[in-house]
Amino acid sequence: MVPQWRRFYAIVQSTILEKSLADVHRRMMSPIALCRAEARRKQARLKKMREMTASGLGVLIDEGFAFSGIGTDDGRSDGEVSLPNSQEWKGVVERSVALMDMMLRDILDLEVSTNQMEDKVFAAVAEDALSLQAEEDDQNRPIVVAKRLHALLDSQLSWNDMAASKIVAKNGRPSRLVRYWLPALAILLSSTTILRILVNKRQELLQWIQDLGATVRDFWFNWIIEPVRKVIGTIRHDANSEIAIMSRDSLKADRESLERMVVDFALDKSATVAGVSTVSETQVAEIRAKVREGDVTPILRAYEKDLRSPLMGTVRGDLVRTLLIQVQKTKVDVEVAMSGIDSLLRSQELVFGFVGLTPGIFVSAGVSRYLLGIFGGRRGYAENRKAGRCMRVLRNIDRIFSEAAPTQTNVLPYKDHGFLICEVHVLRSLAQHLLPPDIEKDFLEDLNDLANLRGVQSQQRALDRIRWAYAKWLR
Repeated sequence: MVPQWRRFYAIVQSTILEKSLADVHRRMMSPIALCRAEARRKQARLKKMREMTASGLGVLIDEGFAFSGIGTDDGRSDGEVSLPNSQEWKGVVERSVALMDMMLRDILDLEVSTNQMEDKVFAAVAEDALSLQAEEDDQNRPIVVAKRLHALLDSQLSWNDMAASKIVAKNGRPSRLVRYWLPALAILLSSTTILRILVNKRQELLQWIQDLGATVRDFWFNWIIEPVRKVIGTIRHDANSEIAIMSRDSLKADRESLERMVVDFALDKSATVAGVSTVSETQVAEIRAKVREGDVTPILRAYEKDLRSPLMGTVRGDLVRTLLIQVQKTKVDVEVAMSGIDSLLRSQELVFGFVGLTPGIFVSAGVSRYLLGIFGGRRGYAENRKAGRCMRVLRNIDRIFSEAAPTQTNVLPYKDHGFLICEVHVLRSLAQHLLPPDIEKDFLEDLNDLANLRGVQSQQRALDRIRWAYAKWLR
């Protein structure tokens, strides 16, 4: 039994090992994995170049042309500087030029660490200073320094710039051909199909475009131009623009007709209406005044009398006549009520005009805002984007202070100081057009306090001041 179990375990172990090796091979040698590994390697080199550049920048800012304690701080002119003091000036200038030369030579060496690069540069500067003092005469040393500085400005800087550009191009974003070859190939292969669809649907596309244009035009004229014209006509008291639910002279004509009908009936039936044989002019005027006020009492009396013998009243025609007069009276009452409603609508005509104009204004404003946001309204979007980038830069600066280990003199190390200078420069360029001119002056002063090496605590207080003092414009 023991050999059989050993054989079983050996089979299981070999199977697991083969599966693990196949999975590792699939994970490590697949095209996607290779591309990811290459991207990570290039990203690491770019980060290393960024750290080396920041460290070199910090070294040049902190150590280059360091004239502290040297020079005319006591108020004396250049001609009054003593000989030992002038020698110190010359030494600082020589050392600074040598520092720039050595830094430009070693800053793009990505195979060493930042600390090794700094030590190498300082050692080379010290050795260069000793050799310069030993070999050159004091009268020839300014010429040597000037030639060296000219070489730096003429060739070394341009060479360094070209070398950095080559590193960025080699490890940066791939070319457009590499990035877009797959979509371009798909479009090229499907171009015949797309062209055939466009040719077959040509009439439908043209009709759709024409319908779209007609819809936009009708909307503009029917919902914008026409309501605006009506509102303007209402403001100017245009008679043709007044809202009306009945004709203008309808009530007047029907009321005069009712007066004539009542007066004629009173004249014909004076005995029934007034109890006299003839109706005087005074009584006629009184009847007319009462009819204007809606009082047709004489007609109602005659109507009530004829209802006692409706057949005789119908034969004589009086009942039908009074009934028709009451129908006219009802019509006049209805028109009076409609006239009141009509007056109310006319008093609110401007409100109705703006209500009719509101949908068109909302739709037009929404479409205009959308189109401006796409094509013409880039300024506000750009400002918001700049403000967001400013907040990210402030976050990066805070992270630099959080992760940096201050030196014994309570200042930032060279690399962290270089990062800080770069972030401050980016923040200054981003906030150039975000702040008002009077506020920008104070902002630049606070940025200078942030970049100066006056101690980590002083720089952090400057960062806090920037955050709360300019939060209105940087958010």
